[in-house]
Amino acid sequence: MPRHSAKPDSTQTRVSDHTSGLLSGERPIPTHVRTSLADAELWLSTASVWEIAVKFAKGTLRLPERPERLVPAARTRYRIAALPIDEESALHVVKLPNLHADPFDRMLVSQAIVHGLAIVTPDPLVTQYPARTIW
Repeated sequence: MPRHSAKPDSTQTRVSDHTSGLLSGERPIPTHVRTSLADAELWLSTASVWEIAVKFAKGTLRLPERPERLVPAARTRYRIAALPIDEESALHVVKLPNLHADPFDRMLVSQAIVHGLAIVTPDPLVTQYPARTIW
């Protein structure tokens, strides 16, 4: 039976704006975070994948392998489903206060709010939004 339902629900968690470090293993996840995620359904936003690809292509993100191999392999290894960017989440961005200038992070916050998900992130700016965070 598949681990992921077609749409996320409030018991599910979406990985963060620090995804590249988490997927590559370069940024260790604290034990208490790992414990809280142990039984959660995990989602990786297309916004995070897009950000990884953009930064890698610009040479500002170093990875142990190319993102087109790293991301699918990590998603499979950690049983993380893809979370597409949907219209409702994209439009919800206009309702967010201008706390964070990064459009990728604003999309993650918007998706978390719209879909009732938590964001796994240590980013103090993201924690100021009305979205649940885990770190």
